[in-house]
Amino acid sequence: MTKKNSNERQQKFSGTKPVQNHLKFDSNKLADWLSKTLNKNVNIEEVAEFKGGQYNPTYKVKTSEETFVLRRKPPGKLLPSAHAVDREFRVIDALYRSDFPVPRSVAYCGDNSILGTEFYLMDFIDGKIFWNIALPDLTPKIRGKIFDSKISTLAKLQSIDYKKAGLETFGKTSDYMARQIHRWSKIYKASETSKIISMDRLIEWLPKNIPNNEETCIIHGDYRLDNMVFDPKTSEVKAVLDWELSTLGDPLGDFVYHLAPWFSPDVGERVPSLRNIDLEQHGIPTEEQYISRYCELTDRYRIDQITFYKAYTLWRVAAIYQGILKRVEDGTAASSDANTNIEIIIEFANSALEFIKN
Repeated sequence: MTKKNSNERQQKFSGTKPVQNHLKFDSNKLADWLSKTLNKNVNIEEVAEFKGGQYNPTYKVKTSEETFVLRRKPPGKLLPSAHAVDREFRVIDALYRSDFPVPRSVAYCGDNSILGTEFYLMDFIDGKIFWNIALPDLTPKIRGKIFDSKISTLAKLQSIDYKKAGLETFGKTSDYMARQIHRWSKIYKASETSKIISMDRLIEWLPKNIPNNEETCIIHGDYRLDNMVFDPKTSEVKAVLDWELSTLGDPLGDFVYHLAPWFSPDVGERVPSLRNIDLEQHGIPTEEQYISRYCELTDRYRIDQITFYKAYTLWRVAAIYQGILKRVEDGTAASSDANTNIEIIIEFANSALEFIKN
């Protein structure tokens, strides 16, 4: 990707924009609710919509005293079990109290009469969000620090005792991969817009080849670069965002998803990929080095059956993009730039299929 294209992508997804008409809400109702909930007078001065993100509409809410981020369910017809902002609020609240880098949770509202859909608020974290996995505008040294902070933060998340954090009932502690495959198969079928043979073959193959891994930890579900806020001075992760897919489960599922830019097909700027980059020259670890660092941080000797996790990851990404494509067709996508297409989905499904053939 050229520097010009990188800058265009950074500008396209960074910051805020005026709220789209179909995502507007009554800020006076929000101010009244906040005043009652926080037991103080709240005056809302500005509401803007964040540019990035397709899943749950996200807003920057400035009051006379502080700045919040509001996340809500999208309006309109939604897929079953999707957009569970109550779970997102719960895990952020627990992790903040566990000294993990997330925004402070402020308040949750399940009353649809306030904004039309349920929502929650958290503190706004000032920092840098990067939208290009190659970090083209940084030095090799800074890139190395950012990649090491990403993997160190993931290892820290996986080391948290979910029972002590109050998340013992946040998800089931067995058969994580089987449940995820079943869930994403259902979501994919519910959002299917055309027949993709490779997706159907993977839906059949994956449940029959699940590794026997009994580990359980807190799972983010979408742990990637643009879901993190970095400190511009230290290059450390300041906050991890977007917890809507979080649950309890197999730590390797989360790690290999995070590893995806090293083995994902390069389909353009829409999907992050490191396939065509000189990693050493850029100060970015190779796939083998990154796996080794993860194993070091989590006291592992190696990762067995990693090809299963890679196939599952690419298949799941394809299912996610199928869901976005369906929401675009239905007019419920959170971002007007949700320009995925069927070719991307097919490319990911076919790449996943290659892993199970080898």
